[in-house]
Amino acid sequence: MGGGGEVKPGKSQKGSAQRHLNAGFVAGGLLMLLVYLVAQHFAVSAPHVVITEAQEVMDNIKAQGETAGKNGKVECKMEGRSDTCEVDGDVRTNGTALSVTLVPATWSERREWMIRPYSRRFASLRKVAVTQLQDPAAAPPCAVTHSTPAVLFAIGGYAGNYWHDYADILVPLFVASRRYGGEVTFLISNIRFRPQWLVKYKAFLRGLSRYEHIDMDADEQVRCFPHVTVGLRLDKEFSIVPELVPGAPLSMADFTAFLRETYALPRGAAAADRKTKKPRLLLIHRGHYRRILNEPEVARAAEAAGFEVAVAELRGEAGEAEQARAVNAFDAVVGLHGAGLTNAVFLPPGGVLVQVVPYGKMEHIARAEFAGPAADMGLRYLDYSVSAEESSLMETLGPEHPAVRDPDSVHRSGWGQVFELYLAKQNVRINVTRFAPMLQEALHHLLRQRQ
Repeated sequence: MGGGGEVKPGKSQKGSAQRHLNAGFVAGGLLMLLVYLVAQHFAVSAPHVVITEAQEVMDNIKAQGETAGKNGKVECKMEGRSDTCEVDGDVRTNGTALSVTLVPATWSERREWMIRPYSRRFASLRKVAVTQLQDPAAAPPCAVTHSTPAVLFAIGGYAGNYWHDYADILVPLFVASRRYGGEVTFLISNIRFRPQWLVKYKAFLRGLSRYEHIDMDADEQVRCFPHVTVGLRLDKEFSIVPELVPGAPLSMADFTAFLRETYALPRGAAAADRKTKKPRLLLIHRGHYRRILNEPEVARAAEAAGFEVAVAELRGEAGEAEQARAVNAFDAVVGLHGAGLTNAVFLPPGGVLVQVVPYGKMEHIARAEFAGPAADMGLRYLDYSVSAEESSLMETLGPEHPAVRDPDSVHRSGWGQVFELYLAKQNVRINVTRFAPMLQEALHHLLRQRQ
C-alpha cells in the first residue's frame, strides 16, 4: 500500500478506543434516563409498592451510612421472656391506636412488629403496633413534638402483686430509662385498670423522669419523639444483668441505691451504725395464708440468738416511702416465701434476708425469686426449708396424702396444684431448735460487718 494509506500502530487503536468510549457514555446516559423514568413511573402509579431494581440502582448511588442515618432504624429483640423494640429517628406515637411509627426520610421497606409492652410476653395485654413506614408522605403530622426520648410500657399483667411490681415493671423500667438522667417521657398504657399503681409509685417514677407521664389509652394526639423504647426487658428475675443494660452498665446495687435516694433512706450499710447495739431483725407477719403459726416462739429464739426483734405485717397497699423507711431501719428480715420478702430492696447493703421455704420441694422456685436477687443487692441470703413435720399439711391432709408423701407428683400435675397445696393452703410451725443455727449464722454475718 502507498504511504498515504498506511495505518500506523497505536494511532488507529486510540481512535477506536475513543469511539467506544463515546458510545459507552451514550449508553450510560440512556441507562440512567431509563432508570429515572422507571422510578418515576412507580412513584406515581404505585406509591405503596416496594421499588426493586430501579430503587436499588438509585440507592447504590448514595452512601449507605448516610441513607441509614436519615431513615432512622428499628431494632426489635424478641427472645427470652420479653419482646422490645428500640425505635430511633423520626418516631411518632398514636395513643388511642397504641402505635409507634418510624417515618423514614426516603423510601424504605415497610415493616411491622406487634409488641406486648410488658416484661412477660405471655401476659394478657393489648399489643403495640410498631411500624416502619415505606412512604414518608403517609406519616400522620405531629401535633406535639418532644425533645426527649420516651419509654412505652403497660402496668397491667401481674401488676398489683408487690413482687411482680418490682420484678416485672420497676426494675426493668430502671434499666430502660436510667441512662437518660431524668430526660425521658413515660408513655403508659392500661392505667384505667390500675390507677392506684401510679399513686403508689409516684416518687419512683419522678426519680426517673422529670416529665409528666402520658396516658396512652386516652391520648388522641400524634406525638413525635427522637427515640422510643417499646416494652420492658426482663433478663433475670427481680434483678439486673449489667452487661445487657443499654448505655452504661447498671446493677441491682445501683437500683437499691436509687431507692435509698428516692425515699431518703438513711442507712447505707447494715450494722455499721449500731456498733453498741444489737442488730435488728424484722419477722414478717402474714395475716391470711402461709403463716408462721408460732411467731412468738420464733421471735424469742431470735432474741435469744442476740437480735433486737420486731414482728410486723408488710402490706403491698401501704405507702411506699413509709414502708421503705421502716424496713431500712432493720439489719435482717425473716419471712415465709411471698411478696413481703420483696421489701429486702430497702435493707441496707450487708444486711441479711432469711427466706423460710414452704414444704413441697419449693426451693427452686423460692430461690429463683429471692436468692440471686438478694445477693445482687449486696445482701447475705439464707433459706430454711420446712420439713413435713413442720407443715400444717401433715394435719390437714395426713401423712399418706400425695402432697405430703410425694411432692414430685404434685409438681407433675401442674402449677395450679402446686400453688393451691403448697402456697395457698399451707401454714408452718417452725422447729426453733432446728432454726437456731440459721439465726446464729445471720447474726455472725452482721457482727462481722462491724469489724
